[in-house]
Amino acid sequence: MDSRRESAETLRNKCSACFRQYNKMEHLVEHMKVSYHSVHEPKCGACRKHCRSFESLREHLIGPLPKAECARVFSARGCGICLNIFDSPAAARYHRQACQYSRAAPMPKGGAGGRAVAMACKMVGGGSDGSVDLCARVCLIGEDENIIFQTYVKPTAPVTNYRYEVIGIRPEYLRDAMPLKLVQRRIQDILCNGEPLWKIRPRSYGRARILVGHIVDHDLERLGLDYPAFMIRDTAKYPPLMKTSKLSNTLKYLTQAYLGYDVHTGIQDPYEYCVAAMRLYIRMRSQAHPRDYASGSGEVQNNYPAWRQREMERMSPEELLALSGSDYYCWCLDP
Repeated sequence: MDSRRESAETLRNKCSACFRQYNKMEHLVEHMKVSYHSVHEPKCGACRKHCRSFESLREHLIGPLPKAECARVFSARGCGICLNIFDSPAAARYHRQACQYSRAAPMPKGGAGGRAVAMACKMVGGGSDGSVDLCARVCLIGEDENIIFQTYVKPTAPVTNYRYEVIGIRPEYLRDAMPLKLVQRRIQDILCNGEPLWKIRPRSYGRARILVGHIVDHDLERLGLDYPAFMIRDTAKYPPLMKTSKLSNTLKYLTQAYLGYDVHTGIQDPYEYCVAAMRLYIRMRSQAHPRDYASGSGEVQNNYPAWRQREMERMSPEELLALSGSDYYCWCLDP
């Protein structure tokens, strides 16, 4: 639609977020009802177009068929990791040095920093073919990347595949490992932090901690633990970090694309996975979005009732966007 001449009418019916154009105003209103555009969406620093995810923004800037003018600006003044565009090439070069992480993490010294805790587990194989995941090692870290709790876990079923080449676990490591029941109590105590589980409520967490990880539901299931979904920040399910097809990206890809280093360089270490997930969470939480904006709560807040249809058809695209709210909880709203 960009290649044809734009009439005054289609320009009026152009979405001010994603720039789609419609022949009739009622079609634009219907688009806004289902698009859930908001200030929490990734945005092109050149043309200000809203994108559903960072992958969509990446395609817009440096994909196989990028927007030509935006790609030109981005190549001179953009950061390939955070996808921001800066005022000058010098400012972009200075920023890139701080934006890219190294694989080396601080030496673990124990203790917890901040409100969030990242968790990662490593599994050995059970069952006749070794395909059943049994938790054999778990690690939890704080926002300061220091280890809070780390232990080998005694499997609850016979191990038929130790997966040594991938996770580096030998039979002797699990012989005197901590029983699962004790591991469950320790992790529950760390996450709840003195707050009874039944007292934890959305947006008023008390002392409980936010749980960060990648495919967290699987780890919790293998550990036999329950934790409220609104307290979990899963890098595999966060819409801005998902593929344009709405499928999950791997932690390996996310670490390469948005942190600038490779988390897979040998035997898989749960501590490194915790660090990668925590860094991704903090990067997403640090997005500079207006904190007083009504959307982003994870509850549908689009204000498009049918009785306002005629009124909305007389609004400008910018006024329609002001009514729109996000359909997911943006991590920038975390305390």
